[in-house]
Amino acid sequence: MSSEQRPSANRMTLQTFKARGAGATKGFKLLKKKRDALKSRFQFLLKDIVETKLLVGQGLKDASFALAKSQWANAGDDITSTVVERAKKPSVLVKLVADNIAGVSIPVFKMTPSGTKDSSAETLGIAHGGAVINATRETYLKAVIQLVRLASLQTAFKTLDEEIKMTSRRVNALEYVIIPRIEDTIHYIILEMDEQSREEFFR
Repeated sequence: MSSEQRPSANRMTLQTFKARGAGATKGFKLLKKKRDALKSRFQFLLKDIVETKLLVGQGLKDASFALAKSQWANAGDDITSTVVERAKKPSVLVKLVADNIAGVSIPVFKMTPSGTKDSSAETLGIAHGGAVINATRETYLKAVIQLVRLASLQTAFKTLDEEIKMTSRRVNALEYVIIPRIEDTIHYIILEMDEQSREEFFR
């Protein structure tokens, strides 16, 4: 800090900078706690994402196998186009809600039944292979549930990652720039006030 930027050395200025120092130290401690809480949740999410990815892979594999069984049960015909034609209404809906982690709003996807039943889809395969087709639908539903969960986890993971980076920058700025600068100013004011006291004493 250059000499022209130095504040005036008096008790009022000293008290002001001491208050600023106390506020900066308190803010530093709170931000550090927040960063630690976010990092803890971040590690938990990372583990959860790995496990869910494995479940999604297995679920999609099971769904593909179930679809092949349905086509075989349906006299070898491809039922994909028939399913797409008959699907008029969604059986489930995905809603976006917010979760709170250490003051950070995290988007979460929630899957809920739509409350409407599509009778045309339910009558699919009524002539032959109906039970197998219904089992395939259930298998795909389980796979979709895991996919929605994975999407929710990855969105939360990305949001937390950005928040941790921003909080870490604030913590570092307080620890290595702002607090040392305030302490340096307080030290300068005390030295100047001591010098003024000595000058008054010798007069």
